[in-house]
Amino acid sequence: MSGFVFPEGFVWGSATAAYQIEGAAKEDGRGPSIWDTYSHTPGRTRNGDTGDVAADHYHRWAEDVEQIAALGLGAYRFSISWPRVQPGGSGDFNAAGVDFYSRLVDRLLELGIAPVATLYHWDLPQELEDAGGWPARDTAARFADYAAGIVGALGDRVHTWTTFNEPWCSAYLGYASGVHAPGRTEPAAALAAVHHLNLAHGLAGRVIRDLAPAARLSVTLNLHVIRPASDSAADRDAVRRIDALANRAFLGPMLDGAYPADLLADTAAVTDWSFVRDGDERTAAVPLDVLGVNYYATTLVRAWDGASPRSEADGHGASAHTPWVGAGDVEFLPQPGPHTAMGWNIDPGGLTELLLRLRREYPGQPLMITENGAAFDDVVAPDGAVHDDERVDYLRRHIAAVGDALAGGADVRGYFVWSLLDNFEWAYGYDRRFGIIRVDYDTLARTWKDSAHWYRRLATTNRLPDA
Repeated sequence: MSGFVFPEGFVWGSATAAYQIEGAAKEDGRGPSIWDTYSHTPGRTRNGDTGDVAADHYHRWAEDVEQIAALGLGAYRFSISWPRVQPGGSGDFNAAGVDFYSRLVDRLLELGIAPVATLYHWDLPQELEDAGGWPARDTAARFADYAAGIVGALGDRVHTWTTFNEPWCSAYLGYASGVHAPGRTEPAAALAAVHHLNLAHGLAGRVIRDLAPAARLSVTLNLHVIRPASDSAADRDAVRRIDALANRAFLGPMLDGAYPADLLADTAAVTDWSFVRDGDERTAAVPLDVLGVNYYATTLVRAWDGASPRSEADGHGASAHTPWVGAGDVEFLPQPGPHTAMGWNIDPGGLTELLLRLRREYPGQPLMITENGAAFDDVVAPDGAVHDDERVDYLRRHIAAVGDALAGGADVRGYFVWSLLDNFEWAYGYDRRFGIIRVDYDTLARTWKDSAHWYRRLATTNRLPDA
C-alpha cells in the first residue's frame, strides 16, 4: 500500500479537544465544567493532573494554527468549550469566549484551513451536572439552546459542525464505570444518558440545519470492532450484546430512527427505557452529511462462565464498576501485542473492517476518520528531536487500512490524526502523549516529532509515504 494515492479532494486534518489543550480554566469568564471538578478531585487523575494550563492553547492558538498550516493540512477539528462560551450552561453567552473561537475560525479560513467544530467533547458545565447531567432530559434542551447561540455566532464560517464526540464515553464512562467525569456509577442513569445524548444530537442537528444551512452536519462515534473468542453460539451472542451497547445504541437512533429491540431486551432488568418519549427516536435521526469515525483498537469478548475470575480488559480504564450495562455475563479478554502506551492492541485491519461494515449497513453515508493515532513513550534525543518511529509506523499502517477500505468501496472523505499536540489525556493526565507535535510541559514549547514531518509529506502529496 506504500505509494497509494488518495482520491482528489481527500481531506487531511488534525484533531484536538478544548479541555485537553486550552488551559485558561478560570480566565475571561469561563465557568467550571465537570472535568474541572473531576480532575481537581483527589485520586481521579494520574498524578492529580488537571487541565488548568494543559498546552496553553488559549494563549498560543495563533502559533498552533501556524503549525497546522505548516503541516499542509486542509482542515482542523477542534471543540468548543461550552462553559467558556455559555458559563453555567444556560442564559447569556460570554462575549470573550465566543470571540476566542471567532478569531480562531477567522484565522483558519485566512490560511485556507476548513474549521470543523465539535460542540461537545465531554466538558459539560458543572451547573448542568448539578441539575442532573445527561441522565436528565432538560440537559438535551439546554444543549439545543447552546447550539443555537454558538452556531448563530459562527455558523456562516464553520465548514462542518459536529454535535458530539464519542457519546459512548460520556454516557458509560461518565455514569456507569465512573472513570470519566462526572464519575458516577449508576447503570440506569448511564442508559438515560445514552438516550438524552441521542436526543440532544437530533435537537442540535436540526438547529444547525436551520441556522447554518450551508454547513455540513456530523457526529463522531467511537465505534467498536468486537470479535468473539471462539465461534461458539455463546461467544457470538456476547459480540451481539456488546455491539448493541457500544455501536447500535447510537447508530440505531441517529441513522435508523429507532433503538434496536435486542438492546432494550438485554437491558430490561436495568431500566424500562420509559425516558424515551414518542417522537424522540425520529428527532435523533437528523440526516448527516458525514459520519465521523474514531478508531484506535479492537475488542475481544466471550461469554463468562460465571465461576472463573472475570476478565475486564476492555481498554477503557480500571474500575470496580463496568461500563457495559446489563452485560455482566460477558468478559473482555486481553489481546496479543503489539500495544500502544495505552495498552491498546494495534490492529489496522480492524479499521478496514469497520469502514466496510458501515458501507454495507449504511450505503450512501459518507464517512470521515475523525480520530486515529497512538500514544507511545516518546524520547527526546540530545539534539531535541523526537524520533517516534512507532507512531510513524502506526499511522502509516492505519492510513493504508483506510486506503484498503476505499478500494473496497467505502466512501471515506478524509482523515484527522489524533492529535495535533500532546495534551491532557483525561484520567491519564499528562502521562500519555498522542501528539505529532511535542509539548514541553515546563516551557510549553512545541517541537515537531518525526511523525509530524511524515504526516506533512502525506498531506502535501496525497500519497502514502514509506516510513
